[in-house]
Amino acid sequence: MSQNNQNQINLSWITNYIWGIADDVLRDLYVRGKYRDVILPMTVLRRLDAVLEDSKQAVLDMKATLDTAGVVEQDPALRQAAGQAFYNTSKFTLRDLKARAGRQQLKADFEAYLDGFSPNVQDILNNFEFRHQIPRLSKADALGTLIEKLMSPEVNLSPRPVLNSDGTIRQPGLDNHAMGTIFEELVRKFNEENNEEAGEHWTPRDAVKLSARLILLPIADQIESGTYLLYDGTCGTGGMLTVAEEILHELAAQHGKQVATHLFGQEINAETYAICKADLLLKGEGEAADNIVGGPEHSTLSNDAFPSREFDFMLSNPPYGKSWKTDLERMGGKKDMHDPRFVIDHGGDPEYSLITRSSDGQMLFLVNLLSKMKRSTRLGSRIAEVHNGSSLFTGDAGQGESNIRRWIIENDWLEAIVALPLNMFYNTGIATYIWVLSNRKPEHRRGKVQLIDATNWYQPLRKNLGKKNCELSEADISRICDTFLAFEETEQSKIFENKAFGYWKVTVERPLRLAVDLGGQRLREFRLLCAEANEDELAEIGDKAAKEFGPGPHMDYNLFTKRIAKLAETMGVKLTAKAKKLLQNTLAQRDEKAKEVIAKIHKPEKAELAPLQGLFPSKRNGKDVIVEYEPDSELRDTEQIPLLEDGGIEAFLKREVLPHAPDAWYVPDSVKIGYEISFTRYFYKPQPLRTLAEIRADILALEKETEGLLEEIVGQDGY
Repeated sequence: MSQNNQNQINLSWITNYIWGIADDVLRDLYVRGKYRDVILPMTVLRRLDAVLEDSKQAVLDMKATLDTAGVVEQDPALRQAAGQAFYNTSKFTLRDLKARAGRQQLKADFEAYLDGFSPNVQDILNNFEFRHQIPRLSKADALGTLIEKLMSPEVNLSPRPVLNSDGTIRQPGLDNHAMGTIFEELVRKFNEENNEEAGEHWTPRDAVKLSARLILLPIADQIESGTYLLYDGTCGTGGMLTVAEEILHELAAQHGKQVATHLFGQEINAETYAICKADLLLKGEGEAADNIVGGPEHSTLSNDAFPSREFDFMLSNPPYGKSWKTDLERMGGKKDMHDPRFVIDHGGDPEYSLITRSSDGQMLFLVNLLSKMKRSTRLGSRIAEVHNGSSLFTGDAGQGESNIRRWIIENDWLEAIVALPLNMFYNTGIATYIWVLSNRKPEHRRGKVQLIDATNWYQPLRKNLGKKNCELSEADISRICDTFLAFEETEQSKIFENKAFGYWKVTVERPLRLAVDLGGQRLREFRLLCAEANEDELAEIGDKAAKEFGPGPHMDYNLFTKRIAKLAETMGVKLTAKAKKLLQNTLAQRDEKAKEVIAKIHKPEKAELAPLQGLFPSKRNGKDVIVEYEPDSELRDTEQIPLLEDGGIEAFLKREVLPHAPDAWYVPDSVKIGYEISFTRYFYKPQPLRTLAEIRADILALEKETEGLLEEIVGQDGY
């Protein structure tokens, strides 16, 4: 058996041993889904304790020296004394505590032991809320048993080997990578055990690998020796960061380069943040652990932990369909939002809003990543983010989601979107997609977007994990990456110009056509409304108009208002806008045969004819004029016109609208640009129609099946 396989077996054995401790010690104390509240922090403590054993006295001596000298900021010196990114200044180790016989003494000493850890470990313990578990464990006399089992010579979580009496190795030591693997495997097992909530904070490893490769493979041969920064704004347990880091190092080594990496992340869920930070400490990445910020007060949207940072590679799997109303309120609401990430200058608008509906903030996490792109380096930044389908199409033109898509595509940052198989994630069966973006697109991709349909590339699981019933094999991941890198048109890969996803949202107006009715019933209604509105003079004008113009419907409204104006003038009454509206609403009625209601009249030298834009030719007192008509709100309609429409908006209206509504026009100032992406439209495969022979066979089969049924229901004689 190879050494690598032997190591894997050993790590699996240790993981199962720790998993077994939960069943042995906690079965009657906790429900199964809560085992993790104890086992994860205890595993972290055992590893940290083992790593610090050799430097324990040096730390205690340094602590005494610093206290004597009155040094307040002791953290750097104590880290140096420990030779690690963490330390413990209490007089205890877990080995000391293992010997405690008294339950109360053990509880007090264990709490003192916890209090001695460095601030970064305190942060982990506080977010695990581990101190809340101690009274229960102590009362049940389980605390000592836990420590004893974790300190057993049967299992070794120390970097040093456990030796037999003859000096031979009984248990090999664990390096940081191996310990990190064990911890990750424990997290995975607990997540799967509690799969209803697993997907909320944990992205499946296959999706993480694919995301990382999609952003790293295209530039693998361009990686230089040096330092690279990786960031995840919704880092969960840190899997996306650590997998991307691992793949980056592998690719660099394959090309003969040596790279250093720094990980940065932010996570709002306290326990998940603690897991992430602990995992990095266990892997020996103390600096990376310090660069993970989290807890309930650290929302990425309203409390950005890295506002001035820029990163080389960014990955995220933000929450879908989750309200961000609380964040929005903290940021001043939509009207008073001034965060430069979300209110920007684009398309000639200095206050272009990227603010989405408060019910779903997932696209704002993508905006957050884009705000942190490197703009002055050769490789710029590359981003992969997982979204559900709503990010492709929700939001009308001019609204936040559409504005984000427009901003991204018009800046030519979107390289590809990959549609993933259904039921790949733990707590949802909805469609998911990976967006791949870069501000340094290669020449052959510029001005274009690739859509990849990978929904049928997967292998089923032998046993469902929540709603997850499939996964991407290595072959599936390679197939998707190869399709992405090939950048060719196939049945599963479509390539489009950027503008193919854009459209003009155009409001199409029709003229209001009114005829006046001065019949008795109308006049009575008019008088009542005038009385309610304190418009007694207007009622008098209406009465005189009925006498002078004669009763009866279908008088032209334009002529009517002209006469009314003259009548009011002779009576010394000035018609207010409110009065004119009252006249229109009560004495006029829509009539498709009536003339258009004129809103404005322009002299030819003051305006240009443009019927499609609502400027029509007309005559007034025998002279040519240009008129604008009052639009009819009931006939108002909107059209989505593709940006790639040959001839633009007016060509579309002439072809699609004017043949059916010759009097229609649009208002240029009301036109908005929107963007949406429809995978269904581009990859839809209609089911072939059945042949006549198949239909006939079905009919005959039904007839045979129902033969004699009527006789059975109504009886032989029809009674």
